[in-house]
Amino acid sequence: MTAAAPTDEPPVHDPQEVLARVFGFHAFRPGQETIVQSVIDGRNTLAIMPTGGGKSLCYQLPALCRPGLTVVISPLIALMRDQVRALKQAGVEAGALTSGNTDEETEEVFAAIDAGRLKLLYMAPERLASGAAVHLLRRAGVNLIAVDEAHCVSQWGHDFRPDYLRIGELRQTLGVPLAAFTATADEETQAEMVTRLFAGVQPSTFLHGFDRPNIHLAFAPKNSPRAQVLNFAAARKGQSGIVYCASRAKTESLSKALNDAGHLACHYHGGMEADDRRHVEARFQQEDGLIVCATVAFGMGVDKPDIRWVAHADLPKSIEAYYQEIGRAGRDGAPAETMTLYGPEDIRLRRTQVDEGQAPSERKAADHGRLNALLGLAEATGCRRQRLLSYFGEEAQPCQNCDICDNPPDLFDATEVVRMALSACLRTDQSYGAQHLIEILVGNSNDRIKARGHDQLPTFGVGRATPRPQWQAIFRQMMGHDLLRPDAERHGALFMTERARPVLRGEEPVTFRRDPVRNAKSGPVVKALVSEEDAPLMSALKAKRSALAKAAGLPAYMIFPDRTLAEMAEARPQSLDQMAHINGVGAKKLESYGEDFLGVVTGAGGVKIHPARRALAGRDEGALFDALQAAQLELAHGDSGVDRYLNCPNTILRKIAERKPQTLDQMSQISGMGEPKLDRFGPRFLQIVTDFTG
Repeated sequence: MTAAAPTDEPPVHDPQEVLARVFGFHAFRPGQETIVQSVIDGRNTLAIMPTGGGKSLCYQLPALCRPGLTVVISPLIALMRDQVRALKQAGVEAGALTSGNTDEETEEVFAAIDAGRLKLLYMAPERLASGAAVHLLRRAGVNLIAVDEAHCVSQWGHDFRPDYLRIGELRQTLGVPLAAFTATADEETQAEMVTRLFAGVQPSTFLHGFDRPNIHLAFAPKNSPRAQVLNFAAARKGQSGIVYCASRAKTESLSKALNDAGHLACHYHGGMEADDRRHVEARFQQEDGLIVCATVAFGMGVDKPDIRWVAHADLPKSIEAYYQEIGRAGRDGAPAETMTLYGPEDIRLRRTQVDEGQAPSERKAADHGRLNALLGLAEATGCRRQRLLSYFGEEAQPCQNCDICDNPPDLFDATEVVRMALSACLRTDQSYGAQHLIEILVGNSNDRIKARGHDQLPTFGVGRATPRPQWQAIFRQMMGHDLLRPDAERHGALFMTERARPVLRGEEPVTFRRDPVRNAKSGPVVKALVSEEDAPLMSALKAKRSALAKAAGLPAYMIFPDRTLAEMAEARPQSLDQMAHINGVGAKKLESYGEDFLGVVTGAGGVKIHPARRALAGRDEGALFDALQAAQLELAHGDSGVDRYLNCPNTILRKIAERKPQTLDQMSQISGMGEPKLDRFGPRFLQIVTDFTG
């Protein structure tokens, strides 16, 4: 392979112009611009951004602005292939070298490298084990390394990939800057990334805000949980969603229930054959409105931007896991919804998983702390987003986009009832679960209570005034606030934590929600992407997108994401120039699909526009082309209108519009502008160009 051209010249492209021309976006998302500029400037960069915050753009855009080749280290083949396909749809020269490549695909990548065309090369970290890979990258003229899912370098993380440890050495070998991106990194993981990727030299670090304001947050205590999931899905029928489950069996049973209810649904878990998992991944990427019931095995690599909702049929294991999983919804920035179901059995399961794990005691304590943070979010009495962001060290005002802001709960002073419950727990030697303790508190003198003498306790019957369902909610909230914990070694018997002692002594008050159990049919009003008036057009645009995607063998979102179609439906562009101003419509996609979608919006069917004019759509040169075209039609028979017919082809008009000649001599240099055309059209064209640029 021949060596690529030197790449030490300065960047030559303006990121704002590339953002609009290639990706079709007319403004950066919050925080993106400073990260992009840091990478373009060649600084070592570490960016921690929320899932859906636009991480990939922060290395793809600099790759197009900088000279030479950018290599992207990414953990999943499916994710790499999807990003390469999406980039090619946008007109970017990109490729991947993976174990899943065909010989033809690999040869195509090498040919593009040899020709100096390739701008982004995706590789898995495992490929770095080969000395040939390093030799290839050196000869290919790599001048930037981008690392996706950089937290995989951390040996503390559940996504740890040993081959990520080679990336720091690769950076030093190639002598190029490195930009690392992740959505999940506590202080411990951040420090490890700096050590392993940047050899301990502090990079320019950007800790982007964790807020995803487009995502509606909601929790609900379990109350006929299958019905709750089915009703949540029914209110969002036809929208793509994920239902996360704690067990493989539940993914299968819930998927069947959803299909029986008339939804398109399938299941996904780690026990499935690899081919079956890949089939589900492909369906989810390509089909509109599919629901996947999955364990957390359906995680990294979910790169579908128009997932409209995520439901948790069971409580996640930590607040980080919850945040990462809900973050897969609404990555296009359009409204998305979440619902998380939880109950005492979830709390027992998650506590037991921590206690019975093999981690050292300090790690178990940290894991209990993370679970406590999630349970605190579940049992929150104020804005959930405030609570969630405070965990990540951020302050926020009430969001008006969570279930608590929608319907503030009925709060009450629970100090006395909590003290009753704690007393019952202590007087029974912390040896029983919630149901037995409730029987004591409400004064139910059954055989089990009598046999143990618990009907003689001072706490027997002290809680008669509180209904049994409310006691169940109180015990669940006590577990949620970590006042009581289930003991894995004693079959889930509840024991009092240190946090509960000041409450029992009357030194600390407790506020709970009054009977927060809601009917399974309740839930937030579904937020539509478009108004009722624009919904029929949105449906027609989605139908056109589905047909084009099926014909091309692409996921629908790679044609246009939902948010772009929604903007089309609202703005109703009447020309390609107007279509070019829709966010997400870059130059290549405008050329490929603009006429098809314009025909749907205008109702004119297959709109046909000359390729020369289409290439100028959305640019100032388009208006200049139109003026030149009108002039050449007017002068086709000369000033008198009786001269021999002569026309100036659209291809020549495009060249004039793009080059904007300032003299007749400059105009004569344009191919095709011979003396007859120059004599007839030259002066008028020159005047139009002068007026346009003047």
